[in-house]
Amino acid sequence: MTTAHAPAARDTAEAPSAAAARERGATVWLTGLPSAGKTTLARALAARLRAEGHEVEVLDGDEIRAFLSRGLGFTRGDRHTHVTRIGFVAQKLASHGVKVLAPVIAPYADSRAAVRELHAAGGTEYLEIHVATPLALCSERDVKGLYARQAAGELSGLTGVDDPYEAPEDPELRIRTQGRSVAESAAELHAFLTERGLA
Repeated sequence: MTTAHAPAARDTAEAPSAAAARERGATVWLTGLPSAGKTTLARALAARLRAEGHEVEVLDGDEIRAFLSRGLGFTRGDRHTHVTRIGFVAQKLASHGVKVLAPVIAPYADSRAAVRELHAAGGTEYLEIHVATPLALCSERDVKGLYARQAAGELSGLTGVDDPYEAPEDPELRIRTQGRSVAESAAELHAFLTERGLA
């Protein structure tokens, strides 16, 4: 006589965990030099998270500049205002269960600290990810032609070249992209979020 097997306990146990991960909001801030691959990485991760049922928003620094931060320049004060505006929007979204991916240079440590404090005050998770691509490789990629324009004397104040970039000393994760595909870097970040109960 055969007996019916009960549903696998493992499936039952995993379901609440996966559901909880989907419902948890957080801001994942990707900082790095221009052309480091921040936005490309954020969009690759966003696609994977959405396929898994997560609600995701990508707050790209350049897109926010064109709308929310229109009129701001690139002085230290204007950069700080730009970063904290994005941080404010990110915290609001994350507090409502959205996974916010923010590929934003945010060159100054005090600006990133202000965003972290904003999240802490709201009880919202904030993860700083350093997309650690060497300057030489960023210059070679030169996705927006900024390095070429700076070298030709058409542009000044380029982060990491003639304007400071204060790399995070102790980020939650440092991703070294040199010699790796976008998929590999996205997989590393996804694995990290999984460890944190966010994916």
